[in-house]
Parts: sequence; C-alpha cells; structure tokens
Amino acid sequence: MQFSELPLDKSILKAVKEERFHTPTLVQEKAIPVILENKNVIVAAQTGTGKTAAFALPITQLLLDKEGSEKKSKKIKALVITPTRELAIQIEENFKSFTKYTDLETTAVFGGVSLEPQKEILKKGIDILVATPGRLIDLEIQGFVDLSFLQIFVLDEADLMLDMGFINDVKKIEKLCPAKKQTLLFSATMPDKIVALAKSTLKNPVKIEINPEETTAKNIGQLVYKLPKKNKTDLCLHLLRNTINGRILIFRRTKFGVDKLEQTLIKNNYNVFSIHGDKTQIIRNKAIHNFKSKKDSILIATDVAARGIDISNVDAIINFDIPNVPETYIHRIGRTGRAGKSGIAFSFCSPDEDVYLFKIEEILETTIKVITDHPYPLTQPKKVKIQPNTISKHKKGRKSEASKKNKKRWY
Repeated sequence: MQFSELPLDKSILKAVKEERFHTPTLVQEKAIPVILENKNVIVAAQTGTGKTAAFALPITQLLLDKEGSEKKSKKIKALVITPTRELAIQIEENFKSFTKYTDLETTAVFGGVSLEPQKEILKKGIDILVATPGRLIDLEIQGFVDLSFLQIFVLDEADLMLDMGFINDVKKIEKLCPAKKQTLLFSATMPDKIVALAKSTLKNPVKIEINPEETTAKNIGQLVYKLPKKNKTDLCLHLLRNTINGRILIFRRTKFGVDKLEQTLIKNNYNVFSIHGDKTQIIRNKAIHNFKSKKDSILIATDVAARGIDISNVDAIINFDIPNVPETYIHRIGRTGRAGKSGIAFSFCSPDEDVYLFKIEEILETTIKVITDHPYPLTQPKKVKIQPNTISKHKKGRKSEASKKNKKRWY
C-alpha cells in the first residue's frame, strides 16, 4: 500500500510526499482507515513504528472534512496529551508538516518554559492542541483552554504517562472534554491500569496490536556481553575504542548513571551529550540538536527522557543496563536500523540481569548472540534462579505462557 491509496486530501498527500513518506508503516496501514471511520481506537505498538503519523494524518483529514461542512472557527477541535516536553514538540512539528497546505493551526503547550507566549497563541485560537498534562490543567484553570468544542481526544504514550504518575491528571482532562468525541489511545504496552483507563474512556474501541516480532527490524544486529557489573564502564570504553563508531545512543536506567558515564567519557575525550528528567528543557534540546548534527557523537539517556524522540541515523545502541521490561529493549534497539539501513545493538549483562535477558529473549522468541571474546568475561558465572513454572513453560516450538498473556492482556 502507498499513502496515495489512502483517502487523504491532496493537500495532505502533497505534504506527505515532501516529507518523503511513501509507504505506510504497519501501524499506519492498520490505524489510519479505522480512525477515518470516526471509530474509537486502542493501539499497542512499540516506539519507532510510526505512531505519530498514524493519528496525525487521519486527524488532519477529519478536521478538513469538518471545515468543509461547518463555519470555520479557531476552537480546539483535536487534543493530543503526551507525557514529555520533547514528545509534545515533536508531535507539534509533525502536525505542522502535514497541515502546512491547509488553514489548520497547531500549537504545543508544556512546562519548563514561560506561560505567557503560550497564552498569547491560545488567545488567537487554534485547531489542534498538543499538551503535557500538568501545563494543560494550569492553562485551563486560568481560563485559556476551552475544550467544549473538542471532537478528537488522543492519549499518546499512555503507559509512560502511567509510569510518570500522570494518570489522575489525564482523568481530570478527560472530564473537561465533551462526552461525545472520538478517542484514540496509543501505547507501547498495555498494563492493567491502562486497560482500566481505556475501559472508562473509550466506548466500543477497535483494538490494534502490532506485535514486537513484527516491528523488530531484521537488519539490526543484536549482541550480548556477559560480564561483572563493576567492569561495564571499562567494556564500554574498550568497545568505543576498538569496535563501535559513528552516532551512538547509550541507555542507562538512572539519572545518576547517565551523569556518571557522561563524566567518564568526557574525560576520555569523547564527544558526549546527555538527557534526563532533571536537565532543563533548553539543555535537553541543545543536547539532542548537537547529537543529531555531529556525525561522530554519543548521547546518553534514560528511557523516559528518550521515549518517542525522533532521532534518525543512529549507528549503534548500547544497553549499558539491561531493561527490566522486555518491551523497553525493543524500543531501545528500534532507534537504529531505520529506513532500511543496518544497525547494531550491544547489551551489557551482569549476572543479576540474566533474568531480564531471559524475558527479552522470550518475548522476541529468539536467542541473542553472546560474545565471549572480550577483556572482561565472567570467571565464574552466577546462575540466576528463575521460577520453575516459568522455565517449564518455555519449551521449543511452543509459545510461553508469558507470551500468550502478553498478547491478550489488554483485550
């Protein structure tokens, strides 16, 4: 399927072509036609699968259809709630790209910056609003946001909003919206609390799930290095000197870990930038800009800070810490190997992380190659105890109970 085959206005298709989009991703192919039918939708798909365009393109089309039949007025007709400032900026940029040959106006509001410029834009009137939960509630309380004309409500990266403690704010915002509206919920995973939220906010939704094995790029090499935790920094330096080059994205679990590794790499004369939740918006934007603009550079990030940010041309991923949620691993490695290019992901696994690696391999239904020829091997590998009932169900040729649960947990 090509974008030209979708029932989209010529002005949208022209903008899409200029963005060099030709073939829809799997999530776009499945979600766009359903959203255009004005149906409520729940989408589960990993980062890097094209979720933003999957809702931005049909929303643009639906608002253009309404413009043709109603008197034009600059009222908020579509609202996208997203958990981070970076995501809000990115989604706003996507909407502006797709609507540039229309009369639709888009803006984004988020914390960490002055309220006044955002108030001025809202006073003039806009059609599409992208917002982080806290800033939206602040502006609504002050009388600068009116959601009474809202037609489409989008929850983007809903599971991350749960992790960041925004669910109560999201419920408050949903109550400010009209009862009659189209609701779209996009999430990488579907934990029980997200399922409960979906049931309370969506009526008869169409469920679309893009499985991890469908979206994990085949052109991404995956390697695991097993070693003592104390030697991870040494191995990182060894690989950077001898094996890995280009634009590299390193994931760490904590903000402290990000800062510590950044200081070490800077001392070793590497071109390093970092992002995490404690850094100001200006510093985070500058770090991402510098990383994107330099051919040989390193960006160190936490999962929350990097979630959903569109960074192309990443040559390699380093999982300095193995994530304890399998889907997070898929999000991470999906940063490389995009647009048909090859990529590679290196994972450092200490003995206490073996259980996380087991779960990742289980959901991927494959075994990741272990590299033993390196300077810091385990002398006496420690065996991690895994629940017997989990092992007994992980049999060749048969999907594990955990995998089955994963596929139907959000229905």
